[in-house]
Amino acid sequence: MVTGGASGIGRTIATRSPASAPTWRSSTASAAGPDGYKVDVTDESQVKAAFDEVMKRHGRVDVLFNNAGIALTAAHHRAIAGRLEQVVAVNMTGVFLCAREAARHMLAGGRGGRIINTASIMGVVGGGLYPNISYQATKGAVVNMTRALAVEWARQGIRVNAIAPTWVRTPLIRPITENPEVMKRIEEITPMGRIAEPEELVGAVLFLASRASAMVTGHVLAVDGGFLAQ
Repeated sequence: MVTGGASGIGRTIATRSPASAPTWRSSTASAAGPDGYKVDVTDESQVKAAFDEVMKRHGRVDVLFNNAGIALTAAHHRAIAGRLEQVVAVNMTGVFLCAREAARHMLAGGRGGRIINTASIMGVVGGGLYPNISYQATKGAVVNMTRALAVEWARQGIRVNAIAPTWVRTPLIRPITENPEVMKRIEEITPMGRIAEPEELVGAVLFLASRASAMVTGHVLAVDGGFLAQ
């Protein structure tokens, strides 16, 4: 299952995976495939209903790519509480709700499973190029939520990991990619000298979803062109 599968990283993962994955989309984009669901990941009842529907159609949940997320740029002293709460609801609460429902079905099935959360390099560092306090805070929460859930479910055979991408060329960061000054600065501080393309995250996600990573849990895998190595 892929959340946020209508565009960007989620769409790429859903369409490049070896098998078609049920995808969840927002109300502002079209589904990534024929097996798409319109789900608000911040709504507990909608999340539960969507998982129940997937179980009804497919009979099991083996992998969750817990990817839905938003970003609202604003300096801390100008941030509006309601907008901050919106980011928290999607990027943190939504990740928790989807992980919990996936684990419920994985545990009931007795086969374990894999959960891969989308964190960010901004969940590990403070940024600094532009104010983005809500995104950085919530992605930091995803990093530690990944570790906590990995420890909690390890003995039950559920592996929980995360990817931490650099800036990726998706609609989410279009205001950045359309700003030559910011793009130039990102290229300067990234050892590989560029941002990532969505296709360059596929290998990391498939690795964490496969038996090749059978002994990997609680790990945050940076896909960042060397950014965090500095």
